[in-house]
Amino acid sequence: MLHAPTALIPWLDPQTIIAAAGPWALLVVCFIVFAETGLLVGFLLPGDTLLIIAGLLTHTSNVFGVNIWVVTLLIALSAFIGGEVGYYIGHKGGPAIFERKESGLFSRKNVERTNAFFERFGGITVILARFVPIVRTFAPVAAGVGHMPWRRYTLYNLIGAMLWGFGLTMVGYLIAYIPWVRDLVVDYIDVILLIAVGGTAAVTLWHYLTERHKAKKAAAAGEDVVTDHREAEELALGPEVFDRAPDLDGDGKH
Repeated sequence: MLHAPTALIPWLDPQTIIAAAGPWALLVVCFIVFAETGLLVGFLLPGDTLLIIAGLLTHTSNVFGVNIWVVTLLIALSAFIGGEVGYYIGHKGGPAIFERKESGLFSRKNVERTNAFFERFGGITVILARFVPIVRTFAPVAAGVGHMPWRRYTLYNLIGAMLWGFGLTMVGYLIAYIPWVRDLVVDYIDVILLIAVGGTAAVTLWHYLTERHKAKKAAAAGEDVVTDHREAEELALGPEVFDRAPDLDGDGKH
């Protein structure tokens, strides 16, 4: 049974959302999870929050009409497929993928941040990246551009998809067993969704405007804000990076 709407924000109430999405509600969630790693603009989406809320609502209102095992496995599968598509895009597109004008969305800084993870942790970055916004979007592409061995990448991608997609959704489901958490979700889900959606939108907008302002300021000062072919080639990781043991303590030694 779905709970009675609190009517604080009717259009965000689960009943309204479910009525609009109908049988496609779980498909929408799975597409968002896929887009986080399968599409190059996926870092704008609220992946972590979405997974936990999906688990919570599966417990409190059976929001998708199927049990938690189906929900978690489909979400994990979507995460895995997204990672494979991201790798394929990078593998086929090569360094040209990184040839971009600095726009604040797909930026050189995001690629460099992802490369720094690979430099430190080696191939297991594919697993760890699942839990790091932005990096989880660019890691599959960077691995593909650098021609990380596909079999190894796919193994790490599967592990990461299960730990993140299955794991976080199940965490959301399990914490609903805590009475006060369950009651809070049932009574104030519209507020929770507003905070989740509004917070994500605010952070995304701030990131976009800040980076765009920096790019315009740099361009006005005569700096190069375009990643050309040569610079894109430099952003491609070498195959030796994927063979490194992780530097877990950050001392620079692997």
